[in-house]
Amino acid sequence: MDTRPSWNEYFLEVADLVATRSTCLRRQVGAVLVKDKRIISTGYNGAPRKLKHCSETGCLRTENDIPSGQRYELCRGVHAEQNAIINAAYYGISTQDTVMYCTNQPCIICARMIINAGIEKVVHRGNFQDDIALELMREAGIELVVVEKHNR
Repeated sequence: MDTRPSWNEYFLEVADLVATRSTCLRRQVGAVLVKDKRIISTGYNGAPRKLKHCSETGCLRTENDIPSGQRYELCRGVHAEQNAIINAAYYGISTQDTVMYCTNQPCIICARMIINAGIEKVVHRGNFQDDIALELMREAGIELVVVEKHNR
């Protein structure tokens, strides 16, 4: 009997580790971009390069009682999925025909970037609900897989 994690579990566990670098005060999210079972890029949510982190400045969304999933434009952070795509672009790595592994379901902003980046499959753990994001990704033909976290 093979006791190794499945590929989905393996890359989601890597995404969990990536999320530990997050500087967001509300939610720690990690994303891993994979091509042919090889990691090509990672990202976690946090402030853009050269800017102070939310852990240093505080959270404007929390200070203004803005609920999760609303008013994304008031957040100084870049989402994990966005950072994984941006990091690939920064180093000149194509994201076409890749799989993205996320600790949370992507939001609508990330879904649009995932579609335009040519990502063909998204494997996530849920933990966030944005039905429009799911609808857009399905319409674009992106395969969506939800994997529950396993305690081994």
